Amino acid sequence: MNRATLPHAFLASLLLATPLAAQLPEDSAFVITPSSPTQAHVQVTDPGNHAWILQSSPDLSLWSNVETLKVHNGHFQRAVTIPVQPTSLFYRARYDSTQQTLTSTVATGLLLPASPANYAAPTLPAAFLVNPILGQDNTPAGNATTDPGALLGRVLFYDKRLSLNQTVSCSSCHQPSHGFSDPRQFSVGFEGGLTGRNSMGLSNARWYQRRAFFWDERAATLEDQVLEPIQNAVEMGMTLPDLVTRLSAEPFYATLFTNAFGTATINSQRISRALAQFVRSIVSTQSKYDIGVATNFANFTAQENQGRQIYTGQAGNCVACHGTDNFVPGPNINNNGLENPYVDKGRGEITGLAQDEGLFKVNSLRNIELTAPYMHDGRFATLEQVVEFYNSGVVAHPNLSPPLRNPPGQGPPGSPRRLNLTVAQKAALVAFLKTLTDTTVTTDPKFSDPFNYGQ
Repeated sequence: MNRATLPHAFLASLLLATPLAAQLPEDSAFVITPSSPTQAHVQVTDPGNHAWILQSSPDLSLWSNVETLKVHNGHFQRAVTIPVQPTSLFYRARYDSTQQTLTSTVATGLLLPASPANYAAPTLPAAFLVNPILGQDNTPAGNATTDPGALLGRVLFYDKRLSLNQTVSCSSCHQPSHGFSDPRQFSVGFEGGLTGRNSMGLSNARWYQRRAFFWDERAATLEDQVLEPIQNAVEMGMTLPDLVTRLSAEPFYATLFTNAFGTATINSQRISRALAQFVRSIVSTQSKYDIGVATNFANFTAQENQGRQIYTGQAGNCVACHGTDNFVPGPNINNNGLENPYVDKGRGEITGLAQDEGLFKVNSLRNIELTAPYMHDGRFATLEQVVEFYNSGVVAHPNLSPPLRNPPGQGPPGSPRRLNLTVAQKAALVAFLKTLTDTTVTTDPKFSDPFNYGQ
């Protein structure tokens, strides 16, 4: 039988029909997919990150070892050659519990550049180096971002070992291509459960002046925040002691922790510090807007400039809650009048205070085009819907933030403000928001998945 025409189901049955099937790690599997008449790919899925033996056979009877494959972060792929007729050659990936001596190292488990990436000292625009942005930096004195510290955080950010069944990572809910957010309304946890809120983007989290994190600000610092999803019963389901034990069993982490902190000791505080360093290093400064700042926005279209004027002027007054070139809030947490009463009380759920009902963290608008859906509950699918909400849909609420209320003499006191923008003006505002898109940060290799998944 020609290898290239062998049915996939039959290939998968090669291993399952042997006594070795009983030794298979739980939830592991392999598949062999022909990609051309002379090449195929062996793909191994194994959350336990075991070693597998790639074998070949001319007759499905006598098998020879070709290579030992080590799964590094849940899956691995290797290309294999299919000889042309008259010779046939079959492949299988075999798991053997007695052959688990192959371990991962930094060199084999990770794909890293020869020169360390720059996380600690990004080139920042002049506006970032003076107040008010300078004063918004929430980096604590005891956890300044370093290159080895942020690199360790990057590996942890993508490592599925951080979840109980080793199936999801931080990046599962904060995907680079979506502005480090989740395109789903609610994220899917390690056992398939859904989170209660939408995952917000992480761009420029370093400059959240209020320092507290999550939509309801229940985490006092970013260092506190990064540990909570790991321990959440829906999101990742781990305990910190179990995580420390698991990471300590992975040899390359000893190297990474030593590089970052001076010794190989792994503990929850160091995990927290490294993850926070990586998140703070996700800095967006190369959007069309940033380029325009230096040229008085000569690079903008007429529509984009119209939108910028609406954003910054009285017509929209968006800067009241998304001020500065970082497009992050100042000292306030806001109620934006999504509903009354709020189903999700936000900060009020934490404090129990009526005056905190409907107060939610305001995140940066950088890469907002990529982070749909929008709001804490992901209720809006498009930027057009968001703009229309602020144009005509803000609901009266006792805690409604002042910028969203009518000024004195314009309508009932404290009533929601109506922008009354034209169709063209709303389109212009959306066009301006899209100038905040910065794909240089979402595609930068230093923020990408570092694991070696084979070919």
